[in-house]
Amino acid sequence: MSTTPWKSFRGLLMSLGALTLLATLLFVGANLWVLAETRGAIDPTLAQCRPERVGIVFGTSHWTRSGARNPHFEGRMLAASRLVEDGRVTHLLLSGDNSTRYYNEPVTMWRDLRGRQVPNTAMTLDYAGFSTFDTLSRARDVFGVRRALLITQSWHLPRALFIARALGLEARGCAAPERPSDGTLQLRAREWVARVATLGDLYLWGREPHFLGPREPLDIVPGEEARDVVPGEGVSAAGAASVADTVRESASDSSSSSPR
Repeated sequence: MSTTPWKSFRGLLMSLGALTLLATLLFVGANLWVLAETRGAIDPTLAQCRPERVGIVFGTSHWTRSGARNPHFEGRMLAASRLVEDGRVTHLLLSGDNSTRYYNEPVTMWRDLRGRQVPNTAMTLDYAGFSTFDTLSRARDVFGVRRALLITQSWHLPRALFIARALGLEARGCAAPERPSDGTLQLRAREWVARVATLGDLYLWGREPHFLGPREPLDIVPGEEARDVVPGEGVSAAGAASVADTVRESASDSSSSSPR
């Protein structure tokens, strides 16, 4: 009896095994690279977060799918308001998804922070922060940010910081408070995949933000802009809402290669 079919099958199995091992090594290696590159730039607790004039707050849903208040949203709002209250952050850039008329993360964040006594003048809304990449690209190219404190949960910060540094931003991460909740494990697992996709976005297929629009330098305390904001022409912060419809139209025709 010929053993040729068995040898061919065994060779196929060995090839598949080798490819699987290689893919696993690349997957783990990519994650370890992102984590190692950003570990020293993360302040693990709110009390340890260092002062920075500009804080970028990443949007997320106000509610979970079960209808409960999203603890990740609550943690980011708590951190942002506390940093402003303590004088460690002067101005907040609230960046999130407003791809439909019925879903508006920046305005939801603004309302929550106003309820926590954060001054209106200390906040700018970015309606086209459809992803971590979009938020940071727009912070640099639209709002003229050069350096910032990134405010989000610890599991999100390595990817956010890696993108920021790849875009030329000087950034540190402030880990927002978090507590166990439904879906946290899935979020952390998805983040492992998102880190790998981010490397592709940055170094392989040259991802571009969905929507940029005109320059709109942040309106911070007079005399301090030169350190954190690139001078340039743009519309006022209040005028950002007037382009929200254009942002939504652009978003509806765009696709993303990685999770937010």
